[in-house]
Amino acid sequence: MANLLKKIPYAALVPLTVFMLLAPFNPMPHVWEKLIMIKQGTLSRPIDIFDLIYHLAPLAMVIGKVCLHRRDKGER
Repeated sequence: MANLLKKIPYAALVPLTVFMLLAPFNPMPHVWEKLIMIKQGTLSRPIDIFDLIYHLAPLAMVIGKVCLHRRDKGER
């Protein structure tokens, strides 16, 4: 999995992450809406949980890629 993540360029991953965090643009991004639902304690439907994970997946990939890069840089 780490090798696959290393092959994805930042130039493709960062715009995808920004797009997924902001989509849909109207009326409110899903991530923001789901975070409000978490705060209110109403995030309980499986589709809403899946939607949050789906929109945060690219961000998790960026974080993972940065961690791998820092780990590899520290080993050399």
